[in-house]
Amino acid sequence: MRDSRETFVNHAFVTGYPVKHSRSPLIHGYWLKQFGIEGSYRALEITPEAFPDFMRQLEDETAGFCGGNVTIPHKEAAFRLADRPDDLSAELGAANTLWLEDGEVCATNTDGRGFVANLDERAKGWDRISTAVVLGAGGASRAVIQAIRDRGVKAIHVVNRTPERARELADRFGGAVHAHPMAALAETMSGAGLFVNTTSLGMDGEQAPAIDFSPMAGDAVVTDIVYVPLKTPLLRQAEEQGFRIVDGLGMLLHQAVPGFEKWFGRRPVVDETLRQIIISDMDKHA
Repeated sequence: MRDSRETFVNHAFVTGYPVKHSRSPLIHGYWLKQFGIEGSYRALEITPEAFPDFMRQLEDETAGFCGGNVTIPHKEAAFRLADRPDDLSAELGAANTLWLEDGEVCATNTDGRGFVANLDERAKGWDRISTAVVLGAGGASRAVIQAIRDRGVKAIHVVNRTPERARELADRFGGAVHAHPMAALAETMSGAGLFVNTTSLGMDGEQAPAIDFSPMAGDAVVTDIVYVPLKTPLLRQAEEQGFRIVDGLGMLLHQAVPGFEKWFGRRPVVDETLRQIIISDMDKHA
């Protein structure tokens, strides 16, 4: 008779609150089918109050999970409660990917890797820049700042309505990061090679303020971590002004790659078929 624990060895999850909007099951389900792996990936809605118990249960083999993803609002708690968080998640203070090793819960954060992998795919050569502008200083900006700093960008200007929050990021990520109020946006953009919107401006088709991207370098790239709609108001403005743009969907797709490899032992590829599956789902729920 087959050991009941074996039947669960290839089960992974995404957890958040709420989590029904997550497209991660579509992404990982596509790869499971592509590789012919007998396993599953499902969404688990868990309240913040119940999350510590959930983390403890992961260590129990009979719970049946090899790992999973963590999304809002559990990323900070996942980092704190993991047995072995890595250096990336420690600097961020947040984890989005969990897996089991020797009965312990390990943690990392793949958001930044997803962000730069998206740029690598859709704007080759973007990393030859020396200066970047990051709009917003919320939780989403941390992984972006960390990733482009680690890629070698020498000056990262964080512009935010509340300068104190931007200064917190400068303190966290070191001398390459500089904090500015919104009034300094045009000045910080002068000669910059990358502009990243990490705020919710333009999400779900809402209006966004007009931005003049002309102070940036002629070959600069403008990108947005928002991917609904795919071409946000800020991206439309930048494109109309003649700049290269990169939508935020690839960040979602590429951040999923390291986790799948950890759980299922195969490294998947983000291809156009997967991208179109997610776009079709977005259209269906628009």
